[in-house]
Amino acid sequence: MTDDDRLFLVTGATGKTGSGTIDLLLRRGHRVRAMVHRADERSRSLAEAGAEVVVADFHDLDGVSVALEGVTGAYLCYPISPGLIEATTHFAQAATGAGVRSVVNMSQISARREAGSNAARQHWLCERLLDRTGLLTTHLRPTFFAEWLKLWWELREGKGYLRLPFGEGRHAPIASTDQAHVIAAVLVDPEPHDRAVYTLHGPVEMNHHEIARAMSGALGFPVHYEPISVEEFASAMAERGLAAHGIQHLSNVAVDYQNGVFAGTNDNVEKIGGRVPLSVEQFVLENRKDFDASGPRFAPAH
Repeated sequence: MTDDDRLFLVTGATGKTGSGTIDLLLRRGHRVRAMVHRADERSRSLAEAGAEVVVADFHDLDGVSVALEGVTGAYLCYPISPGLIEATTHFAQAATGAGVRSVVNMSQISARREAGSNAARQHWLCERLLDRTGLLTTHLRPTFFAEWLKLWWELREGKGYLRLPFGEGRHAPIASTDQAHVIAAVLVDPEPHDRAVYTLHGPVEMNHHEIARAMSGALGFPVHYEPISVEEFASAMAERGLAAHGIQHLSNVAVDYQNGVFAGTNDNVEKIGGRVPLSVEQFVLENRKDFDASGPRFAPAH
């Protein structure tokens, strides 16, 4: 255990990066408050692990203010849903009022003023909003998560398929567990990272044909990448009930991906998080059971 009495708030606490960050902080002896939307089995698991759990909604200023009382540093993570600017405004006001010292903000690699995605442009605006506060502020801009491979994966007649609108674009998939190491490190030592914007990448940049081959090697059966149009991708998302905000975002970032916005590699995970990021092969092997059936969002061939 550490004698460090600081309290860290993790929002999006039941999500991949949030839960991973909580696990790391608790195992290192830190005090953690987990902000969740509802009390359920996942939040109870966090409490059993040693986190203080608070139920609050980003759109309730009073609730967010209560969640931030006594907090030293916070991880701000909002889903791809409407309301990001209001949520970030509530957070910034409540954090300032509570005397919070630092924030790690989960943004996205496509965040920029001229983004076609409404969500990406809103993330850029929220970065600028947080930069204007007195908080020590760090923005994380990950490329596509490795977890995407599980969501958009189709298993058909003993073969795997990735039917996605990414053309010959490239990226280095980054696992949420690797991002959690960066988040935890910056929360504990925010000063060197104030006003920094870090892109986060896995170790090897690949196109989706190469990703499919890497997955095939790990799984032991053929995996194919089948490029589809953005229009077919959007139609498949609509058929699966995805909200219009998400469809608009993902359709536009697909174009960004084709144009190289998600490409690149760097050593930020190792340099800041102290961990060599997982390769695609390692990620697939660590999550092997998730590839025994199709993921929830795959675009079926017609």
